[in-house]
Amino acid sequence: MIVADHSRELIRGLIHSDGCRSWNTIRHPKKSYVYPRYLFSNRSDDIRRIFCEACDRLEIHWTVMNATDISIARRKAIEFMDEFVGPKR
Repeated sequence: MIVADHSRELIRGLIHSDGCRSWNTIRHPKKSYVYPRYLFSNRSDDIRRIFCEACDRLEIHWTVMNATDISIARRKAIEFMDEFVGPKR
């Protein structure tokens, strides 16, 4: 099964095709801060499920933002994904 045997490659490919690494800015009246996060967006329930299963296999914490988007924003997860996702080409 590709999710079990090639989770890193699968996540890298899906981020490169339907995702991004961006900076999220949080603004409050007294303090603002910026942090990196990965976003994955796809309309297919099956593709999103496969992406999330691959993340689960690698113990990458993810959250559902809305009907089509998955967010990965925890510092440990970002540092780990940065090791194998790399820049889009």
